[in-house]
Amino acid sequence: VGTGSSRKSATNSVLWWTGEDIPFIPNKRFGGVCLGSKIAPIFYNTMEDAGALPIELDVSQMEHGDVVELRPYDGKALKDGQVIAEFAMKSDVLFDEVRAGGRIPLIVGRGLTAKAREFLGLPASDLFRLPMDPPDTGKGFSLAQKMVGRACGLPEGQGMRPGTYCEPKM
Repeated sequence: VGTGSSRKSATNSVLWWTGEDIPFIPNKRFGGVCLGSKIAPIFYNTMEDAGALPIELDVSQMEHGDVVELRPYDGKALKDGQVIAEFAMKSDVLFDEVRAGGRIPLIVGRGLTAKAREFLGLPASDLFRLPMDPPDTGKGFSLAQKMVGRACGLPEGQGMRPGTYCEPKM
């Protein structure tokens, strides 16, 4: 989605070895898993966009060529049946993003589902995971937080706290 960038190129290079072909789009892949002790936020987000599963965990017990069993729902990585690393997913919404083939397809699919259910008079879907909001600090909002809040449909004077998930309303 969008114009080319070095981070998308780097992500595509990683996914070339771990991902799957995107039907009817040559030389592009999606899905796969990216493991690292620390994944830079911009690459983490780009992996999410590409439908990959980025996992930050201790990789010191892993060697090139190891067969590692990942249990993302349990937050464990195993080698030869032994737990070699434990981790926590940054958000359960990642599982929906992987299932949808990326963050953008998830946003589009979730939006279409909501609009279709509203049109049909059905209640909101419980099919999608919802992100957890960070605790309210009780402090006010910066101008930037208020601007993002307005873009995401919040009333005047309300804002988005750091770490809060929102989708701009169009």
